[in-house]
Amino acid sequence: MAEATVISGQVVVITGGARGIGLATARSLRDLGARVAIGDVDEPTVKESGADLGLEVYGKLDVTDPESFTAFLDEVERQLGPIDVLVNNAGIMPTGAFGEEPERITRRILDINVYGVALGSKLAVQRMLPRGRGHVVNIASLAAETPTPGLATYCASKAAVLSLTETLRLEYRESGVRFSAVLPTFTNTELVSGTHGVKGFRNAEPEEIAAAVAGLLSKPRARVAVTRAAGALIGLQKFLPRAVNEFLGRQFGQEHLFLDDVDQAARQAYERRARGEND
Repeated sequence: MAEATVISGQVVVITGGARGIGLATARSLRDLGARVAIGDVDEPTVKESGADLGLEVYGKLDVTDPESFTAFLDEVERQLGPIDVLVNNAGIMPTGAFGEEPERITRRILDINVYGVALGSKLAVQRMLPRGRGHVVNIASLAAETPTPGLATYCASKAAVLSLTETLRLEYRESGVRFSAVLPTFTNTELVSGTHGVKGFRNAEPEEIAAAVAGLLSKPRARVAVTRAAGALIGLQKFLPRAVNEFLGRQFGQEHLFLDDVDQAARQAYERRARGEND
């Protein structure tokens, strides 16, 4: 397999690796021969996941804390060697009307989803640039290009991730350090618990996002959308008038998906964790 040939032996760090997309990506890249390290702010779960995968390096990582992030990367390099790939996956998606969103939650979303990715990207550049090689993969979202009521701050945060990644790709084009963005549609992880998905489109599975990351590592490119159907729809919308796009959004149930149509009881456990109420 070509992917295994390219990925085997590479040192890969994945943030938010305790569950969901991060865990699926860790498993996929490990199976392709990469030397994977996962970090997550949820220390008990990341230790359980790391042990289950048989990884050499795993532990607590707070992506909003420069000391925590630096110490984690230092430990990875001590044990596994120079980092070849950083997958900035950690992110949260609290839902609800923007006007009712507590300031603490707005800041928390931006701290984790934007600052955490910017910090990770910067630390990676500082390590990779002197070597003239490396790859930073940032998990954005199709929500970056799809304004979705009930997810205002989340959409803004993922738009920032996409813009950051595209800019860094240009800034370091000649350096040997690559930057790529993955744009998943809504994916069947805890982030979408209690919601019903977009009418007419299926949610992605975490393993599909993991496969997209592996594909980027074997054949680097600027971005990839998952699923292809959702990505094609978003691409098409760029050529349509705003009124048509908003009409289509209403037809797909987008206006109510994360406001009125949420099963709050089914979503409660995730919302508490995402909002830091279990800390």
